[in-house]
This record gives sequence, C-alpha cells and structure tokens, in this order.
Amino acid sequence: MIKITSIPTGYFKLDGGAMFGVVPRRLWQRTHPPDENNMCTWAMRCLLLETGDRKILVDTGLGDKQDEKFRSHFEPHGTDSLLGSLEKNGCSPADITDVFLTHLHFDHVGGAVKRTTGGDLVPTFPNATYWTNQRHYEWAINPNPREAASFLKENFVPLHEQGVLKFIPVEEGGADWMPGVKVHFAYGHTEAMMLPEIDQGDHSVFYCADLLASHFHLGQPYVMSYDIRPLVTIKEKKWLLDRAVNENLVLFFEHDPILEKAEIQLNERGRHVVKSEET
Repeated sequence: MIKITSIPTGYFKLDGGAMFGVVPRRLWQRTHPPDENNMCTWAMRCLLLETGDRKILVDTGLGDKQDEKFRSHFEPHGTDSLLGSLEKNGCSPADITDVFLTHLHFDHVGGAVKRTTGGDLVPTFPNATYWTNQRHYEWAINPNPREAASFLKENFVPLHEQGVLKFIPVEEGGADWMPGVKVHFAYGHTEAMMLPEIDQGDHSVFYCADLLASHFHLGQPYVMSYDIRPLVTIKEKKWLLDRAVNENLVLFFEHDPILEKAEIQLNERGRHVVKSEET
C-alpha cells in the first residue's frame, strides 16, 4: 500500500472575494473571517507518497526564491517549510524520485526550482523526475491575460530546459499513472489540471488541489474567481462530491487552513457537507 504523509509548507493570504467568487462576503465571512484588508489565510499543503523505492512529492508550495515585493502581496507566514517538513519525515531533497505537479500556478510549483548562491535556477530535487502534461505546459508557456500573473516561468521552464520534466498523457476518464495512483484531469480552474487519486485498499484519497480548495468551497456557488471556466468547475465539483459520498473517497484539501482531509455526506437538505472533521 502507498504510504501517504501530509507535508505542510506554510500559509499565505489571498483576497476573500477572489477565493469565494460570486458568494457575498456576508455569507463566507461567517466561516472564514478576513483581516482588515479583506485577506484570508490559506494553507499550502503537499503530499509525500512512498511506494517501493519511489518517494513522490505532490506539489511544492510557494518556494522562497521570489523577491520581497512579490511575497508582500501574499504574506507567506508560519513555521513550516517544504524542506523542513520533508526533513521531519526523514526525507532529504536527494531522496525524492518524482515530483507530481497538479498545475503550474506559483503556489503549487514555486518550490520545484531553487536559486543557487550564484543566481542560477536549478531543480530543488536533484534526482527527481518532474511530471506535468503537455496540454497544461503549453497553456502555461503562452498564458491568457487572466492567468498570466499566476504562471511564473522561472518556476517551471528550467525543469524543461534541464531535461527533468516529463508529460503524462491526457486521457478522457483519467490515466493510470502508476500502480495505485490514477490521475484525473480537470478544466474549470485551469487547463488540464492533474488530480491524483491514491488507492488505500478500503478507500481512496483524492488530492483536490484547486478543484476544491477547502471545505469552505463545498457549496455549489462557491467557485473561485481565479477559475477560467466556473461553470465547468461546478460540474467537476459535483462529480467529485458525488463520488466522495458514494465511493468512500477521502478528500485531501491543499489550501484549507483548518481541515486537512474529510469524508463527505449529504445533509437533510441534500447538500454536501463534511462527515468528520478529524484530521
């Protein structure tokens, strides 16, 4: 069985209105109150998968190579870091064999590349193969105006230039990437975002990435303003939440500041809600 370990990399802040889209502040602030600048705190939570001789890191957080002006917009904070959390779990950068990138927005791929003391950009994990898909990579290389600020080429182009980036084939209905891990492709948030589902025997763990950023986003209209196709996101969320209810999926939340993972049930009104808040 694949061993799954949560890898916290710290917190950052994003505008509450952007994170909750058309939902009025008077509703979403009841569960996630913003600060005086309307900013809400979010986690950047990665996964470590261990199976056989492979140690697979899913997403890499924000990283630390961006300048202070950039960081000031997002206020990264907290005591956790990507490499620090890996070290706490007995894992060095050289131990990582694979880095699975759900998508190439800066808060998911920023830690994939580091800057040396001489200013060169090199892979953070020197022995790893990095994984994306060609459709999403080309989307990120030639970004639309809506997403351009989220695709920072220094976070992923060096991986391609140095020959460590490989592409998973995009397949309708998902791709069997490796034994025990199926990759689903989603198109509401960005083009061909990759979502791993990890078989755990009696259940599966589904890494939600930005399809379902937190348990605050379970409601149908709670769609981020960052999403390029919000109506597609609503359909994809319903597909996932229905599966979580009917197929014993455990949802793992990358950005939820409170809840790491959850099972889902329908309440008396037929709405998807958290079954258990144990983390």
